[in-house]
Amino acid sequence: MSFWQIWNMSFGFLGIQFGFALQNSNASAILQNFGADVKHLSWFWLVAPLTGMIIQPIIGHYSDQTWTRMGRRKPYFLIGTLICCIALIALPNSAAFVAGKSALFIGAGFLMIMDASINVAMEPFRALVADNLPDKQRTLGFSIQTFLIGIGAVVGSFLPFILNEWMGVSASAPAGEVADNVIFSFYIGAVVFLGAILVTIFFAKEYPPDTYALYHGKPSKHKTGLSEIFRDFNRMPRTMRQLGLVQFFSWFALFGMWVFTTPAIAHHIYHLPIDDTSSDTYRKAGNWVGIIFGAYNAISAVYAIFLPSIAKKFGRKSTHAFSLICGGVGLISMFFAKSPEGLLFSMIGVGIAWASILAMPYAILAGSIPAGKMGVYMGIFNFFITFPQIINGILGGPIVHAIYNDNAIYAIIMSGVFMFCAAISVLYVHEEGDIQATTTKPLS
Repeated sequence: MSFWQIWNMSFGFLGIQFGFALQNSNASAILQNFGADVKHLSWFWLVAPLTGMIIQPIIGHYSDQTWTRMGRRKPYFLIGTLICCIALIALPNSAAFVAGKSALFIGAGFLMIMDASINVAMEPFRALVADNLPDKQRTLGFSIQTFLIGIGAVVGSFLPFILNEWMGVSASAPAGEVADNVIFSFYIGAVVFLGAILVTIFFAKEYPPDTYALYHGKPSKHKTGLSEIFRDFNRMPRTMRQLGLVQFFSWFALFGMWVFTTPAIAHHIYHLPIDDTSSDTYRKAGNWVGIIFGAYNAISAVYAIFLPSIAKKFGRKSTHAFSLICGGVGLISMFFAKSPEGLLFSMIGVGIAWASILAMPYAILAGSIPAGKMGVYMGIFNFFITFPQIINGILGGPIVHAIYNDNAIYAIIMSGVFMFCAAISVLYVHEEGDIQATTTKPLS
């Protein structure tokens, strides 16, 4: 495929990540505005991996068997996007539905809907890249996808700060309410999400079933019910099983970073008391989290440009191991930052790891997936992303409360250690090449 064909095919991920970045940067602060305690934060975040674990294999299974006038994967993009846009608008306005702390549970419900719909929209994108590209172009394809993810995440993360500092939208609000700059950021996120997805729907092409079978082989005639997902899980390729350990360590670390960065910075950098979750200084700390999250996504976008050439020279596994080490160093260095600005240096390593996490495991995996199973196995592979988040979600809050005395910065250090574990484990992964797919002709 040409560069612009790959670009259009992946452009919808910019919108997905725009919404995802708004969630990652602001959900903890929003839930704390509604009354959540730091020791319970990770429990509310459990809705994300739980919905992903259930939904992505199902969406992958059925998208493998779908063919409509719109295409194979595109109907799922559109349905997930429309639902997520509703959730983006509703989440920061949860207090408008009920009064008092009940808004916390309404907000958690909208967070669950948002995560479920993002999973519906996101899962087929991984399969679409693997569907359309030969093995020799897959690193490029996932890297372009990562670049667009980085751009969307940068703007999404920065947006509340931009609206407040550059456009004068208020960042203050009474206790129990969300500030206007965050609310309007979520509105803009819904518009960007929908617009980006429509670019992929209108300008990207998919192989019809007969053409797809020429290059990927015909799927088996086995039964196609939901029970087949469990059969596929039991028969997953060796490469996927080995990558599962890498993903466990990586996503345990990322989940800890997303959940605990806001309280960690508020306490460790801004020196606020643990129970301060609604002061203007706390909101300032939350806005700065958006800045540093945007910074690591900017780094990931730049690093993604160089990933194909680096991987070609040093190999995918070595490239991923190096990147994960950078991420571990970056996370641990947050403990030693002396000012909010000092955290920007930590984000260099985090951004390098994030770019590689979004590209390298999928590029390594794609060549080992059997014919006609790209969607379901990409969905099953999500299990190794969601499971570690569930474990961290259950244990992370109690660990911070009981062992770290509610000092969330130590959860960030633990995340850094897990990045190092991921770097070691990736070196033992068996990598296969997809010889058949290298004969694939470009879409016209």
